[in-house]
Amino acid sequence: DFTNSSLMRTGGTETTNPELGPMQNGEEMSPLAQDSNKAGGPASEEEEKSQAHGGVEPSAPPLPPSDPPPSGPPEYPRPRLVFHTQLAHGSPTGRIHGFTNVKELYAKIAEVFHISPSEILFCTLNSHKVDMQKLLGGQIGLEDFIFAHVRGETKEMEVTKTEDALGLTITDNGAGYAFIKRIKEESTIDQLKTVCVGDHIEAINDQSIVGCRHYEVAKMLKEQPRGTPFTLRLVGPKKAFDMIGMRTRAPKSSEGKMVNGKETLRLRSKGSATVQEVPNEFEERATKKVDDLLESYMGIRDLDLATTIVEAGKDKMNPDDFAEAMDSVLGDFAFPDVFLFDVWGAIGDVKDDRM
Repeated sequence: DFTNSSLMRTGGTETTNPELGPMQNGEEMSPLAQDSNKAGGPASEEEEKSQAHGGVEPSAPPLPPSDPPPSGPPEYPRPRLVFHTQLAHGSPTGRIHGFTNVKELYAKIAEVFHISPSEILFCTLNSHKVDMQKLLGGQIGLEDFIFAHVRGETKEMEVTKTEDALGLTITDNGAGYAFIKRIKEESTIDQLKTVCVGDHIEAINDQSIVGCRHYEVAKMLKEQPRGTPFTLRLVGPKKAFDMIGMRTRAPKSSEGKMVNGKETLRLRSKGSATVQEVPNEFEERATKKVDDLLESYMGIRDLDLATTIVEAGKDKMNPDDFAEAMDSVLGDFAFPDVFLFDVWGAIGDVKDDRM
């Protein structure tokens, strides 16, 4: 599934019309006409002739019972959207479709380029560079071009915390790999020039953390005692020639809109992907604020998680209903009460246009 394209192509992609919603069932056929002659009624002319000759007309076999209506919820077809993709360090252009979550997306990319899905660290949209502003999260614009960053150099180093925080912001790719999204200037990690934004954290003290979510990794790093050395094993993304030697650092205002299409494909960890409109101004501002709070409280950035939080809270009328919704949707995170209170306040401020 390759088409000729240059490495730096970042333009729009061809798409097919998405199949939205369930297929319409055809109208039920009208029932077959019943025989108008009822038992005991007058015989027709044909029956009279048959009786006159002593013959009996055979009756038609009974119709089989109609199939019962299908039980359970209707099945929704996957959106038939076609996206163009390349490997970030250089490759021909491939076309992918038929995925509904991040793991399936990685599997489709791996199939096109004949690699293992475990080779893919993360993807960026419309840029082959390790640019955290372009990071693919839970939404893809229908005109976005996908660049897959694969495993490159493995490096191991010893780290000693000189303060409570290492100065890292952690995120993950939704498929088991946590990686560095931001490095705070003049922090402990900033002093280690071999550590770069985009590096996958593979192990802490020789304990593999593959499969852990970003908040779990952030908690493990935060719990490392000050003054006691520990080891980090990192895997950097494979770089193109124009990226060698770069140590990418996201600016302070790095988080912005992640999509630029008029509609987006929303990837969900549970359920099917859906095509929806680009978030409105309130949702964008509230999501940005919640993402800032995630970094402040947990040392992570995750626009998809922030979007889910905003969706859970935007229609709630009081903090108790919001906390209950959060427990129902995101109970595994065990967010502290003070965080939930601040998130509720931030959403209310944006809703009331106070920010």
